[in-house]
Amino acid sequence: MYNTDMPLRSELPSSAQLTRSTIIAAIVALVLLVTVVMPSEFALDPTGAGRLLGLTEMGEIKIQLLEEAAADEAAQMVAVQPSIKEAVSEPVEPVFEAAVVDVEVEVEPEVAPKVEQPAPTMAAEPEWQDEVRVVLTPGEGTEFKLTMQEGAVARFAWVSEGGPLNFDTHGDGGGQSISYEKGRGVLEDEGELKAAFNGNHGWFFRNRNDNDVTLMLRTDGDYGELKRAM
Repeated sequence: MYNTDMPLRSELPSSAQLTRSTIIAAIVALVLLVTVVMPSEFALDPTGAGRLLGLTEMGEIKIQLLEEAAADEAAQMVAVQPSIKEAVSEPVEPVFEAAVVDVEVEVEPEVAPKVEQPAPTMAAEPEWQDEVRVVLTPGEGTEFKLTMQEGAVARFAWVSEGGPLNFDTHGDGGGQSISYEKGRGVLEDEGELKAAFNGNHGWFFRNRNDNDVTLMLRTDGDYGELKRAM
């Protein structure tokens, strides 16, 4: 079966061409060995090219993993050998059967001393720096302010008797104003008020009921004074 013509002798490479090709291949292989294989496999980088190509770091990681694996294997062998030695060298103690003699001994029962339990104490109510009580007629409003520095915190608690109130917790001072919280038809509230800036911070209350409502406001904390604005 015919596939192809036999090449002529003139078409075959000469000995010089084969030698040159062999030398070029050896040089290329040597360059690849020094610049690629040695940095990536053994973290050896004599030319610095492996570091530029990121291959040296790869080789360092491989070497580190191999060292860690060898250290773990050595640690496991060290841990197993002592346990084997202890199991072999541990002496076996002889077992003796001792005679058991029943002896009856009368023991007087001990009476535990009576411990007096402390009397339960009632939880003390928190102390307040200021406390005000005001009666609001139908439709009437009032405002209480605390003089505070920026970042100061005041604790408060208020309750209305006779009906809920509308309120607006806000602050003003130095050309600034802020509204912290608003509520409608609220019977009581408590918490902390943190001043956003230097000025007056507090509450405006209004009675929208058809009857009088008594407001009780208590305050405590880091503020100068409590004053009624209206």
